[in-house]
Amino acid sequence: MISVVERIKEVTALAIKELYAVDLQAAGILVNATKPEFEGDYTVVLFSFLKQLKKAPEVLGNELGEHLLKNNGGLFSSFNVIKGFLNLSVTDIYWTDFLQKNYSDAGYGISKKNGQKIMVEYSSPNTNKPLHLGHLRNNFLGWSLAEILKANGYEVIKTCIVNDRGIHICKSMIAWQLFANGATPESTGTKGDHFVGDYYVKFNDLYKKEVEELIQQGKDKETAEKEAPIMKAAQQMLFDWEAGKPDIIELWKKMNSWVYAGFDTTYKRIGSDFDKVYYESNTYLLGKNIVEQGLEKNVFVKRPDGSVWIDLTSDGLDEKLVMRKDGTSVYITQDIGLAEQKQKEFHAGQSIYVVGDEQNYHFKVLKLICKKLGLPSADQIHHLSYGMVELPSGKMKSREGTVVDADDLVDEMINISKQKTEELGKVKDFTGEELNELYDTIGLGALKFFLLRVDPKKRMVFNPEESIDFHGFTGPFVQYTHARIKSILRKMEGPLSPISDLASPISHPVSLLPLEKEMIIQLEQFGSVLEEAGKEHDPSKVAIYIFNLAKTFNSFYAEHSISNAETPEKKALRLQLAQLTAQVLKTAMSLLGIKVPERM
Repeated sequence: MISVVERIKEVTALAIKELYAVDLQAAGILVNATKPEFEGDYTVVLFSFLKQLKKAPEVLGNELGEHLLKNNGGLFSSFNVIKGFLNLSVTDIYWTDFLQKNYSDAGYGISKKNGQKIMVEYSSPNTNKPLHLGHLRNNFLGWSLAEILKANGYEVIKTCIVNDRGIHICKSMIAWQLFANGATPESTGTKGDHFVGDYYVKFNDLYKKEVEELIQQGKDKETAEKEAPIMKAAQQMLFDWEAGKPDIIELWKKMNSWVYAGFDTTYKRIGSDFDKVYYESNTYLLGKNIVEQGLEKNVFVKRPDGSVWIDLTSDGLDEKLVMRKDGTSVYITQDIGLAEQKQKEFHAGQSIYVVGDEQNYHFKVLKLICKKLGLPSADQIHHLSYGMVELPSGKMKSREGTVVDADDLVDEMINISKQKTEELGKVKDFTGEELNELYDTIGLGALKFFLLRVDPKKRMVFNPEESIDFHGFTGPFVQYTHARIKSILRKMEGPLSPISDLASPISHPVSLLPLEKEMIIQLEQFGSVLEEAGKEHDPSKVAIYIFNLAKTFNSFYAEHSISNAETPEKKALRLQLAQLTAQVLKTAMSLLGIKVPERM
């Protein structure tokens, strides 16, 4: 359905053609919501075409306004002109017609399929540690963006690259050999990813100790870090892994399988899923043949020691290594190869990488190298760069064991949700099973909403207590509003009076009160908000929109009764408003990966 803003752009372009015989593109006409201090609903900004039409702003505004009023009687009720701004008031009939058409549509706001494909890659965990708070922001952003893009009509492929090889994996393996005495997740009753992560911390504890001892023996720090026995053992293990040594490969597979089982449990719990999972152990050789092609095209240069580089200084970047002297690939090489494989496999029009802002430079280089190589994947690469999440206590470091594990955080959120809900004391008639489901819904909803409500580009501080506030800018506030509306509708519905009858079509024109009109205007904007969130790769647009919608509904309901409305038409109108609001809250929250309870 075309939005009211698009409609205003179209009728304005048509009016200009009819009045002045000038063709303007509707898309180029700027229409904003009218500022609260002026009368009107939407404002056409006239400045951009004053010169072309050779009209004074006041004259143009009045001529246009008169024409729009005469020729679009069902759309506009009045206008006023202030300098270069034409403020238009939309008729109550337009808004009530909109409500009539959409209040019972479960798919309201969702676009038809557009035949285009987009790939979204997110999560990208390492198999030497469990998922942590930073991974949660990444997963929620990637998953939510994928759902928002689906709602905009795209076919979306959700992918994940698992970093399952390299020196960091070998560190956990060495520590397990040294300290585990054959222990397993089963024998210790520990979740697999936590079990392996503990050995990564043990490695670093011993490594620091060995470095200190070497420094005390008179070695400088750099030499000590290279010569620490445990680091040498990890490097030897990586060499043995790359050589395919059977016992090392077997241990690697066994420890990774423990981690994957742990990841799967966490992903299921937080509602994260993927259509395709890539493993670095299968992709790290992919870019090597591309390096050979790049050498033939003189895009890359081989140095005397055998290493291969690209000089990007003329592009404002630096020289970049793409192949080590021993012939092993580096991350950028692997990413070039994987970008090509994904493009050949799925032919997506866009490939979005959800990766933290510390990798901004890496993705600039990746896109640029792919362009210079003339690869089809170059134009598709888009980095959704997001800011790190910190705690009130500061940054987290996984090697020091100061990271907040995703599982522990989810547990904490559910416990806080239980405590806060019990304090409110409104769930006495819930069964034990219903309560557990409710605590889970509120806790996870609070966590997701808090991490998604901030513009992805911004760094943020996560405060669990603040995120579960039933009166603040939070998921539970929106969930509570949805449950409140459902309760209102249930109370009004009886065996002889289903809501569909009570909210029956309104036959007489109804004049809208300010809060009724504000509610309908906000509801009408839902599709445009989803479109903007998809274009800008920003789920926070949806979170902000539904918070404001929930807030407006609570103001509306505080002032206007539904059950004791002044007339049957008003009652039907307000029921329609309540129904569509509940539906939009439910749909929008589901795009953020959040459930909304029927009662709270």
